[in-house]
Amino acid sequence: VQLQASGGGLVQAGGSLRLSCAASGRTLINYVMGWFRQAPGKEREFVSAIKWNGGATYYADSVKDRFTISRDYAKITVYLQMNSLKPDDTAIYYCAATRRAITSSIRYSESYDNWGPGTKVTVSS
Repeated sequence: VQLQASGGGLVQAGGSLRLSCAASGRTLINYVMGWFRQAPGKEREFVSAIKWNGGATYYADSVKDRFTISRDYAKITVYLQMNSLKPDDTAIYYCAATRRAITSSIRYSESYDNWGPGTKVTVSS
């Protein structure tokens, strides 16, 4: 499956952005779709994930109650709605896909096989 993320940009603190991850090449049945981010000088970290079947969602504590992940079956696209953005949210955001992850491994980047190019999010103070 090929992934293409979009929607990044520059926003002031407190603002919102919606990232999109469009998938092509196959259906996402039995896939887990994840969002990760990497800030300058830091390791890549888990942000959120959604199981394509059933729609169960998972969030990092740092974004819970501010970010919402969702999916669109018809468009084969996953979204990350980001509200109340903070300067600490500044990073390159990557979407990823896997059929291997189980619930306990969803937060680990090693569980994901397919990655799209990142989209840059900059939050100014």
